[in-house]
Amino acid sequence: MWSHTHSLAKPVEHTLRWRGQWSVDPRVSLVALNQDEFTIKIENVDMTDEGQYVCAVQTSSRPRTTSVHLIVQVPTKIINLSRDVVVNEGSNVTLLCQASGKPEPSISWKLISSPGDITSDDEYLEIPAISRQKAGTYECTAVNDIDADTQTVDITVNYAPSVSEGRDVGVTLGQRGVLECEADAVPEADFEWYKDDRRIFNGFDGMEIVNTGSLSKLMFFNVSEGDYGNYTCVAVNKLGSSNTSFLLFGPRAVQDGSGGATGLQSHGALLFVTLLPFLLRF
Repeated sequence: MWSHTHSLAKPVEHTLRWRGQWSVDPRVSLVALNQDEFTIKIENVDMTDEGQYVCAVQTSSRPRTTSVHLIVQVPTKIINLSRDVVVNEGSNVTLLCQASGKPEPSISWKLISSPGDITSDDEYLEIPAISRQKAGTYECTAVNDIDADTQTVDITVNYAPSVSEGRDVGVTLGQRGVLECEADAVPEADFEWYKDDRRIFNGFDGMEIVNTGSLSKLMFFNVSEGDYGNYTCVAVNKLGSSNTSFLLFGPRAVQDGSGGATGLQSHGALLFVTLLPFLLRF
């Protein structure tokens, strides 16, 4: 509600005029506080009420008028905001945030997970060649002298998988073994396992594949001689693929410098060469 009081020197007849017209708005009323003071009241003020208000008083000699200008202030409100965005890495992204209010609100953007990294003091937030590090929740804040309004936009950045380097595993015959493959990708990667060039499926030779989010496990419940060898994990999504290799070896194998395995039988060859000169004496 807004009210304005005007005092008169002596009792008079009064009429109310609003913007040069007789007021017929039921929200607007003129209240006589006493014989000399009158107040105009407006209920539920909105932007259309802003403007010049004139109080006209008819005296015995001539009409007298006084006026007041009403300025309506409106809390800020975000009225147009970009929807959540899903893009591929390297794309250009533009976010829009528009707000109403009086005084006119100021607008700012920030990345919530890294406030100092990406900011803007404009309706538009431009992100050229977006990277996966710039994915997240972006916050638009509109502020004026009356109030503030805040809303958020989520940006999802898709990128091809990259897998962690595989770790070779040694397992005794008859024991359990696990090869683990982890991939960083958006959307999450699908996993494929291969032994040499042959794809492995669940139940293949007693193996089980367990996928949980970004991690895939190839599980052996009873390792046999035929399980030893080279394995490849491939992570795939719609943007590409990545792979890494593993070696499953037994306790009699030792790692050579190239990542392969050599058996202990090689020590027998060394022993034979060492004894050969001695035997030739006889």
